Amino acid sequence: MTSTADALWVGIDLGTQSVKAIVATESGEISASGQHPLTSIRDADSGRHEQNPNEWTDAAASAIAQAMAQLTDADRSRIAGLSYCSTSGTVVVLDDNGDPATTGLMYDDSRGAAFADALRDAGADRWMKLGVVVQPGWALCRIAWFAHEGQLPPGHRIAHQGDVLAEAMTGTCMPTDWSSALKSGYDVIAHEWPPDVFATASVDLSQLPEVVAPGTHVGETSAAWEQASGLPSGTPVFAGTTDGCAAQLGAGALAPGDWHTVVGTTLVLKGVTPHLISDGSGAVYSHRAPHGDYWFPGGASNVGAGALTAIFPDADLAALDASVGERTAAITPSYPLTRRGERFPFLSADAAGFALMPDSRRLDDLRTLSLEAGVESVWAGVACVERLCFDMLTKHGAPLTGRFSSSGGGTRGATWNRMRASLLDRQLALPETAEGSLGMAILARWGAGQAAFAEPLELERVASSMSRIRTIVDPDAALATRLSDTYNAFRSALTSKGWIS
Repeated sequence: MTSTADALWVGIDLGTQSVKAIVATESGEISASGQHPLTSIRDADSGRHEQNPNEWTDAAASAIAQAMAQLTDADRSRIAGLSYCSTSGTVVVLDDNGDPATTGLMYDDSRGAAFADALRDAGADRWMKLGVVVQPGWALCRIAWFAHEGQLPPGHRIAHQGDVLAEAMTGTCMPTDWSSALKSGYDVIAHEWPPDVFATASVDLSQLPEVVAPGTHVGETSAAWEQASGLPSGTPVFAGTTDGCAAQLGAGALAPGDWHTVVGTTLVLKGVTPHLISDGSGAVYSHRAPHGDYWFPGGASNVGAGALTAIFPDADLAALDASVGERTAAITPSYPLTRRGERFPFLSADAAGFALMPDSRRLDDLRTLSLEAGVESVWAGVACVERLCFDMLTKHGAPLTGRFSSSGGGTRGATWNRMRASLLDRQLALPETAEGSLGMAILARWGAGQAAFAEPLELERVASSMSRIRTIVDPDAALATRLSDTYNAFRSALTSKGWIS
């Protein structure tokens, strides 16, 4: 049997645009990797966003095969387990043979939106205890749509995106994990599917998957999967989680008071708390953590690095980093929201971006400034949204006592990182990678320890040994002073619009 020190761990990230697979060592070194693209079918007019579930499994097999081809036979024999993450809220109907009976409805397919009000009312007391508000984009609404359209007959069942992959790998019916099940209506406190809610949705509880904690040992890979992917049969499979939770695992943000921000096209925050956190509106909601009695509260803003490509599509941001960093003039406050509607740190369907300029409040008028001043305004605006998120989380009892870390494309620029650290007045730890696939290798390693030892390893300890920090960004006092005025103007503008109080 492979010793723990020599073991290799496989992490699979089943996303929207591709599937990524990595093989990691006990110390977090990436020994091999692979990737395969995915395609979507979209129709904005109908709210349709679908994928072919068979493509999920084919692409995963291809990505794993690429990684396996980079390993020797001896390396492959050291693989001790795998786990997987997938997009939160993507669901499909499987028939009585476990084959897809429908396309996969993706996390932003909106055809079930009309069912949100009834489902919210049916479980009102339960949702209040859970600190969540059923949103039109929840998987629960898409499940109700399947039933309404006659696509969930007796004998058929609901599966999440990651469940489909797990079933393909093991050849057996698989449970789901409680993070993936949250937006499908699962009660993570009572550990049950709410009968009254699913009666309203015309869905029999027998058509819903069994639910387990992320990291639970759920089976082994089959000989058929070895033939498809090259992954040795008999590899232990550990229940996965959502992509957002996977990034948090990959960053090692797992101790109470730790927080992780992903600065991608949008801004996503997640932390660790000893109790459930909610703001009452649904802007903040909490996943149940895999470990201890902890919770993963957080939210996702529609503001993020995508504003830069929307407003300054031709800007060479890497080349601008130094010149923006040398600026000492007042920063133009802005709220760089490039589409209507906001989810976090407040909910507003009518929210729209703005720039606080003397003659205009249109966000696009940032282009009339020098390129350095316009880009600085967007960077500062995203930093202001992040600071407001943490101010709101503090207001609702979230501890901010641990390590702050950050990942995503927006962390490539030193000046932007320094702006964010300065406005937060916190050091920011930047991991070498916070890829969901690494998070899943970490989860597999922890899951194996849970199953093997009388005194299981702490998830924080496993993550700290496998998640490597690339650099630490310190706050800059002079920059913090400049940003303080910007943040005050930003908050005042949001307050005057009635979006915050």
